[in-house]
Amino acid sequence: MRTFDLSPLHRSLVGFDRLAAQLDAAARSETASGYPPYNIERTSENDYRIEIAVAGFKPEELNVEVKENLLTVTGRKAANDGDAKQYLHRGLAERNFERKFQLTDYLVVVDADLSNGLLSVALKREVPEALKPRTVEIKSSPSLIEGEKAA
Repeated sequence: MRTFDLSPLHRSLVGFDRLAAQLDAAARSETASGYPPYNIERTSENDYRIEIAVAGFKPEELNVEVKENLLTVTGRKAANDGDAKQYLHRGLAERNFERKFQLTDYLVVVDADLSNGLLSVALKREVPEALKPRTVEIKSSPSLIEGEKAA
């Protein structure tokens, strides 16, 4: 894996501390671990969906949490040490995991659904009314003729 030195950005971008910190975190992220695999889909202009392959996990073994624009999905598999099963081959991963996704401002988690081994997390961009573009009405005053008083 190739690493990048982002310190020149810190010196030249004033007020972009959060962006630089996110770039640093992305550079240090655990890209080596691809478990569990996931897809990120844009379903419309303001809607997204993250699908995570969690075959074998029950809803009570999964947790979806959002804190300060960080979506964290964790899976904690109950211990199977007491199983009386005798496996000839064990290819299904039943290990614990934690996946983190940095969310942009105003992107909120709307729903989470587990179906057919896929955990789908629905996201929606909800920009506050104060930040949306708006049209300002232009009013005109009647022109005054020289020497007349306004009513």
